[in-house]
Amino acid sequence: MQVILDTGPWVALIDRSEKRHMECVEWLRGYKGQIYSTEAVLTEVLYLLNFSQDAQQSGLDFVLSGAVVIVPSSLDSLQVVGGLMRKYKNVPMDFADATLVCLARELSLRHIVTFDRRDFGIYSFKKGQPFIVLP
Repeated sequence: MQVILDTGPWVALIDRSEKRHMECVEWLRGYKGQIYSTEAVLTEVLYLLNFSQDAQQSGLDFVLSGAVVIVPSSLDSLQVVGGLMRKYKNVPMDFADATLVCLARELSLRHIVTFDRRDFGIYSFKKGQPFIVLP
């Protein structure tokens, strides 16, 4: 199985003070597939870990070690992201979430690791299909 990784669980994996830290660590220990994310999510992660240079480096090391594959945006995907943000403006959908939905559709990956069950319960994967939210 392959998954898309959102900001909250990524931060919780690194920040031991997060209440869901151990839940995310246990999930990652048991997970054997590829993890994908976006540059927008990486930016949010590093921003939220800005309390510590070591924590920020750990967030970056997830990418540098190959634990998380960052898929860069293209002009075409940014067009899709803009359309998603307009479509879900009442939620509202932020830029990072829109990049994740776009990436999930591009890679045909329905599983997303997120704490935002409400939002990802509203966003559709493809043609009304719901996301499968983990952990």
